[in-house]
Amino acid sequence: MSTLSNSFLAPNTPSKLTQKFQNRLILKYPKCPTHHRISCSLIEPDGGSLKNLVVPAGPARDTRVKEAATAGQALRRVRLKRVDLEWVHVLSEGWASPLGGFMRESEFLQTLHFNSIRLDDGSFVNMSVPIVLAIDDEKKNEIGERKRVLLVDQNDKAVAFLNDIEIYKHNKEERIARTWGTTARGLPYVEEAIINAGNWLVGGDLEVIEPIKYNDGLDQYRLSPSQLRDEFSRRNADAVFAFQLRNPVHNGHALLMTDTRRRLLEMGYKNPILLLHPLGGYTKADDVPLSWRMKQHEKVLEEGVLNPETTVVAIFPSPMHYAGPTEVQWHAKARINAGANFYIVGRDPAGMGHPIEKRDLYDADHGKKVLSMAPGLEKLNILPFRVAAYDKTQGKMDFFDQSRPEDFVFISGTKMRSLAKNKENPPDGFMCPGGWKVLVEYYEGIAAVQSKKKIGVPASV
Repeated sequence: MSTLSNSFLAPNTPSKLTQKFQNRLILKYPKCPTHHRISCSLIEPDGGSLKNLVVPAGPARDTRVKEAATAGQALRRVRLKRVDLEWVHVLSEGWASPLGGFMRESEFLQTLHFNSIRLDDGSFVNMSVPIVLAIDDEKKNEIGERKRVLLVDQNDKAVAFLNDIEIYKHNKEERIARTWGTTARGLPYVEEAIINAGNWLVGGDLEVIEPIKYNDGLDQYRLSPSQLRDEFSRRNADAVFAFQLRNPVHNGHALLMTDTRRRLLEMGYKNPILLLHPLGGYTKADDVPLSWRMKQHEKVLEEGVLNPETTVVAIFPSPMHYAGPTEVQWHAKARINAGANFYIVGRDPAGMGHPIEKRDLYDADHGKKVLSMAPGLEKLNILPFRVAAYDKTQGKMDFFDQSRPEDFVFISGTKMRSLAKNKENPPDGFMCPGGWKVLVEYYEGIAAVQSKKKIGVPASV
């Protein structure tokens, strides 16, 4: 067994990791002297500064709005799908810094084959997921030799200019194989955004006309990296630890987050702040929708499961790939740009079940191992958390004790959804009552819609 595997499977044994990796897996060894060398200030963005690709309000924006309205046939238009618009959002706010737009071919190939991009000064940053814009043969021919296009939404509203463009071949099989490690049919993001996409990719410098808004009642949660950094500074944070999720928060999650803060305090930090950061872009059909997840998260704070004074809840606008160890690098890298210097990672991050076979698509431990070694993420401290389960003897979620496994019950996401669908209550202490009520209401709504469909009544009635 490798040394790295031993460090995760036997956390109480002496570490044999290299000094470099010890610094990034610090919570496994709370007395390690290397802890004292960790910076207390907000982490520097990749490339040294955040990319803000939104045209400033005022005369500059007015000019771009007028130009888009009067361009006519001088500019060819590329219509954005929902996922494309989400990527425009991601790029515009600097989550992918130092990227300045949709990837050109050199950036695309480096991302696919190296999970990183080399900068002009010879340094490199992590980039594991391609951020690209596809066009079809007809649109490619229409653009011709032009070096600038106008990006519009599904209602033909101007969204952005893409400048100094480069068009290159979209090798879908290579992209899928390198990103997911399989070309098996049924991968959600592939079916949504790649299979039926065009055979060409267009990259270039992005100039977004105005901030991306969805007008869905949740825009106040969509804080940019710059806004998050301002909020962390306002709260006098000397450490920021990020927790990404795409599921409702149960008390096991909360235990992991509160225990992390306790351990950071023990390490000498004075005011570590939690970034609770649910993914807000595309997710697969059977995931709980963002609006319901946000309602549930609100209850978690209202009922004191997490402390509002030390927690910032915001939406991460990225689409979800379900690409396991490859994608979790993107999730971690983006949080660097938001100011997080600690990233919590658990079992099978960004993973899913195999779309054809009855097994997980990825090894459950590979995500956290890859993060500890990923090029370009050296400045981020990785926090692999312990397994939490429901302790029957205490009537609450607690860290799993291997000496008494019979006392613990693991309530999977599938089991949780089944209970909520059937209006059954989980064991007391599994989730805050208000949060559970939100889940039950969501599944009640689904059942009502399905029932109407069966009898031929329109869902809106």
